Amino acid sequence: MSEIVTVAWQRYLHQLQTHPLRTKAITSGVLAGCSDAIAQKISGIKRLQLRRMLLIMLYGFVYAGPFGHFLHKLMEKIFKGKKGKETVAKKVLLEQLTASPWNNMFFMTYYGLVVEGRPFSLVRTKIRNDYPSVQLTSWKFWPIVGWINYQYMPLQLRVLFHSLVASCWAVFLNLKARSVAVKKA
Repeated sequence: MSEIVTVAWQRYLHQLQTHPLRTKAITSGVLAGCSDAIAQKISGIKRLQLRRMLLIMLYGFVYAGPFGHFLHKLMEKIFKGKKGKETVAKKVLLEQLTASPWNNMFFMTYYGLVVEGRPFSLVRTKIRNDYPSVQLTSWKFWPIVGWINYQYMPLQLRVLFHSLVASCWAVFLNLKARSVAVKKA
């Protein structure tokens, strides 16, 4: 079994080397779809909502993977040749002040308009009501992930690491939303 995993990992690394953007996009899409399927099952949905899962995969494939790819390349250009904990802290701070608010806003908009099919006025109201707490919660969790990512992950694995953590985060948020709904019922 370990030989199969080793060969698969080597092939994945080869794809990252030869086709980095495509590989990161596919990886983000697959992990986003898997996390949504897991979240659906854990939240008690009897029959998997395939449309929802595919739209979440599309988000990962078209947006999250490519965005992460270019974000990390840009960070390397901005901080070219600089190393150390101070540089890592600056990268995390820059990411949290720019990419994090944008990504949360974009995801909430995409999810409301595309996945749930709600009208823009309802999506705007939901964002107005929920965005501040979503962003504050994000700032409590994601800087730690960013620190680990910039401190320990090689550039080509940062999108993979971020996507893996994002998958777990999505399952957690779904469970949290369900527990709030159950308490209200």
